[in-house]
Amino acid sequence: MTATPARPYSPSPPRADRPALTALKDSLILVALPLAAALALPAAFAGGGTRRWFGGRSEEQRAEAQAAKDAAAAAFYELDSAQRDLRISIETIKAVDDSPAARRAVSDFEAVGRRIDEASHQYIEAVDAHDLDRDDLEASAAAQARDLLTRAKEELGRVKQELDRFAAGLGPLLGKAETQLARLAPAVERARQALLAASGALDAARGSGLRADDLATRLAALAPELTMLNQGAGKHGVPQTLERAERVAREAEAVRAEAGRLPERAAEIDHRLVSLRTRAQALTTRSGQVDPVLSELRRRFTAACWQDLQHVPDQAGENVRQAEEKLAEAQAARDEQRWPDATALLSTVRALLNTTDEAVSAAGDRLTRLNAVQKDPRAEIDRTRFAIRDAQRLAMAGRNTPDPRHARPLDESVARLERAIATLEGRHPDYWHFLTETEAVRQAVAGTVARIREERGTGH
Repeated sequence: MTATPARPYSPSPPRADRPALTALKDSLILVALPLAAALALPAAFAGGGTRRWFGGRSEEQRAEAQAAKDAAAAAFYELDSAQRDLRISIETIKAVDDSPAARRAVSDFEAVGRRIDEASHQYIEAVDAHDLDRDDLEASAAAQARDLLTRAKEELGRVKQELDRFAAGLGPLLGKAETQLARLAPAVERARQALLAASGALDAARGSGLRADDLATRLAALAPELTMLNQGAGKHGVPQTLERAERVAREAEAVRAEAGRLPERAAEIDHRLVSLRTRAQALTTRSGQVDPVLSELRRRFTAACWQDLQHVPDQAGENVRQAEEKLAEAQAARDEQRWPDATALLSTVRALLNTTDEAVSAAGDRLTRLNAVQKDPRAEIDRTRFAIRDAQRLAMAGRNTPDPRHARPLDESVARLERAIATLEGRHPDYWHFLTETEAVRQAVAGTVARIREERGTGH
């Protein structure tokens, strides 16, 4: 018995009673051959088979229908491949971007997907409408199959164009998403390395005898964050994971840097403790010298020259006492390695000593200045008059008459100086009032000079 030759193979989709559209798409990937191969198959088997060949118009229509079927299958495969590729892009955007534009792109893709399903369904119905392998296929049926398949192919082509236009519009969103994905792995790795470096720096600090308990607590608080990083972006989202990785890296780096500075910080606090303790002792000695200065001021000058300084000895002693107490607290904080507390206490000590230093110095400076003006007030007068004359020359520069806005305050300064000079007459002149007045006059003149220069600099 002679074996029956196999029929030429033609890609045919499953009938309506087979699995749904998605399964059909997957099967067509396998059967939709490249065009050259698809066209070569009928020719490869043209020499044999049991089909009854009627020839003429019927076979011509059958061939045209088969060609239309092959073309439609190729269009279907091309559309399906494009949709699969685009779905990957959409999933990338969806995983990374939650902006309104991204959500709109996902929605639009679903709408295009429905158009693809409609076109695919039309194609399936066209394929199922006629069996082109039937021996008794009539010419009219073949022509009808050709028309249905041609229309299905054209519809697939139109939907493919829609898909291509949609894909072209995704460029910015996809680029942004891919950029974030490209940053994700390096960011997570940087976070892990930063945590490792922080742990190493903390171990080194502890090895030198520093407990660094606060830094250890901060580092331990990052452990849950590392767990979530290890769980991945699939569970926590790409943007959230990227933000978490950057934050963990930043905080771990801060811990590492502080741990690395701990030995230096401890040495600095030790140095400040010694320095401020020495300064407090020196101020105690200097404070004892204020009483003799006040005694001389009371003996030689009017009460107005020294009354504001009477509190200096008591205040200086109280400030030094408080400074020494804070120094003891700072030493205890340093011993317990409470670095922020030690630093804050030392800042308080420094402020107390600065205030005391200024008050103690003020008494000696007062006596020095009063001695100088009592001996020769002319130097203070000449200094003030020179400032006034210099300002008057500036006010007249390039003018025939001064601007009243400038002349008036300068004239007032002249009158004020003369009144201050007049206070030196008499048996007990108030030298301190004279000094404060001349200084106030110079400040007022300096303010006028600044206004003149500002106005001329702006063209007013």
